[in-house]
Amino acid sequence: MRRLLLSNDDGVNAPGLKALHDALSPYAKLRVVAPDRDRSGASNSLTLSRPLSLSPMDSGFYSVDGTPADCVYLGVNGVWDETPDLVISGINHGGNLGDDVLYSGTVAAAMEGRNLGMTAIAVSLVGHRYFETAGRVVASLVGALEQLSLPPRSLLNVNVPDVPWEELRGFRVTRMGYRGPAERPIETRDPRGRLRYWIAPVGENADDAPDTDFAAVSEGYVSITPLQTDLTRHAARDDVQDWLDALT
Repeated sequence: MRRLLLSNDDGVNAPGLKALHDALSPYAKLRVVAPDRDRSGASNSLTLSRPLSLSPMDSGFYSVDGTPADCVYLGVNGVWDETPDLVISGINHGGNLGDDVLYSGTVAAAMEGRNLGMTAIAVSLVGHRYFETAGRVVASLVGALEQLSLPPRSLLNVNVPDVPWEELRGFRVTRMGYRGPAERPIETRDPRGRLRYWIAPVGENADDAPDTDFAAVSEGYVSITPLQTDLTRHAARDDVQDWLDALT
């Protein structure tokens, strides 16, 4: 039986994490290590200023007072004798589409698994209702992973429409779209009248062409985007070199 490590960024008590566990438990041996609270937007951050607490829960899950990447680091890297075969992060409450992946703790948890040598999947429900649908999607993908060969330092980012299983139109392999600039911060006042700011909602889609993750989900398809950890803009290297050469 395969050994899977599950984590997320919505916290150890999140419904999406339980749905993921319930969908996969018949098919694999699971270990669940997740943040003790909502750590959405934590990206790839690690806790370096203090030691971490790893606490068992009555559910059998483990709670960590750190980030999603911390959780996967502990779950993969020697706390237990058994190393997982696969890291799955999710099911996130809301989509991780386009450049959301740069901020997402869900994607970061999967990326940390990949950085540690594991095959990894991040899965998000683009909504808050049909977690069972997303769970069935993940179970079907895990069952077929032995036939998939990914290049080194890559992972899968999966976004599932928020519809019943029967209403899914299928699967699409996609590329990342991207959003426009974020909206202005939202001003508020604390109880003492001091000015504070909320981070505003994300900007409107700037690239949601038919081959993007945005388009696939909006049309009722599961979006599967292969991601890589190499952020180098290779096509721009010659241009930057020419620019430097002109300065000297």
